Amino acid sequence: MPDEAALLIADVFEAAGALRRLGEQTAAAEGLTQARWQVLSAASEDPLTVPQAARRLGVSRQNVQRVANDLVSSRHASYEPNPDHRGSPLLTLTPRGRESLARVTARAERLHRTLFATIPDEEIHATRTSLRRLLSELDRHEGEAGKR
Repeated sequence: MPDEAALLIADVFEAAGALRRLGEQTAAAEGLTQARWQVLSAASEDPLTVPQAARRLGVSRQNVQRVANDLVSSRHASYEPNPDHRGSPLLTLTPRGRESLARVTARAERLHRTLFATIPDEEIHATRTSLRRLLSELDRHEGEAGKR
């Protein structure tokens, strides 16, 4: 009997890759990259510093810095003074950035409705529950590994 856990991991990686490609196509249709879309989304509710955005997205500060600089250059975002830390400005969306984010988010929502149309809500919920449990176990494992 095959190792079901190994097969699940392979399926998760395959799904992640396919969703990443789909995200890139969705973002490109609105003149963005998926990375720019993610950083816009991270800073959409409240202005963030680059390190805060990196932590929220689970990626390196350097990667977010590069993307944030690109967003500022393209006038999708701007750097504003940070009253709490002069050396770490706040990344803020411009009206152009908010419009682009709204368009790409709406496009993604339409795509998701089509993509998940044949999968019952109960299956989606059960899959999410299982993935959240797996993520919780991974967090626990990483925490224990860090204590050694």
